[in-house]
Amino acid sequence: MDDKLNVTYITLDGYVEVHKYRYLYFLVIFTAYILIICSNSTVVYLIWIHQNLHEPMYIFIAALLINSLLYSTLIYPKLLIDFLSEKQIISYSACLFQFHAFYSLNGSEFLLLAAMSYDRYVSICKPLQYPAIMRKTTVSIFLILAWLLPACQIAVPVILSADMKLCNFTLNGILCNNSMYNLHCIKSRARSIFGVVALLNTALLPLLFILFTYTRILIITCRSSREVKTKAAQTCLPHLLVLISFSCLCAYDVTIVRLESDIPKTVRLIITLQAFLYHPLFNPVIYGLKMKEISKHLRRLFCQAKVI
Repeated sequence: MDDKLNVTYITLDGYVEVHKYRYLYFLVIFTAYILIICSNSTVVYLIWIHQNLHEPMYIFIAALLINSLLYSTLIYPKLLIDFLSEKQIISYSACLFQFHAFYSLNGSEFLLLAAMSYDRYVSICKPLQYPAIMRKTTVSIFLILAWLLPACQIAVPVILSADMKLCNFTLNGILCNNSMYNLHCIKSRARSIFGVVALLNTALLPLLFILFTYTRILIITCRSSREVKTKAAQTCLPHLLVLISFSCLCAYDVTIVRLESDIPKTVRLIITLQAFLYHPLFNPVIYGLKMKEISKHLRRLFCQAKVI
């Protein structure tokens, strides 16, 4: 606690021998951050400039990659600062902001994946109705809800946590996630209820909806021609791979709070860094290589760069 400025600081105790390996940590994370910015921005740029990619499916992909950029920008700059700092600390107000943004963007990811699964469901199972259903207005509503709904719901437990008394000023982690609840002197029942509601609305229900739509797609494609099966595999497989990757990340975040005392500090740091590294890098690679139209434009872009 800084009495002069009346600012409460939290010590981030999840780092391992940061003074010894600070420059190695910095180099790895800085390289990963540059790769994330370049790869995600490249695919978004291609979708933006090519008219044939201005379809709902590609717009949702661009939104997902923008979400990855926001997610990485929330985490990586603070990590880089911490690696070069003598003390790894964060103010409690900044911790609350990071907590809100972290889970809001996670919720947005699930909702965007749900919107993409619905788009694929309509495209494959109701192709004649697709233009009437997936209009620009519908896509815009999905995008607004995907970013607005989680932000509003996560704001409630954050507001409830803002005035709660702290009995612990050391966080067992490298960012403010669910572990932040262990800092408070008492557990808030209202906050727990709102947290469960937010989890249901922004993660579990979208996940169930995604599973339902892909089950329907699987049933329809099994009865269809080989051409339909090929189209379904080309467009749905990347979404499923991203969903599995992101679900594993979220499952880790939920379980780490329950098991943090049983997991060695080094193992926890490695798993946490892998969770931050893989997913933002995974998305553009999967969509860039597996989506035929995006892959075609990527090859053209790299061929032009070689000629220049």
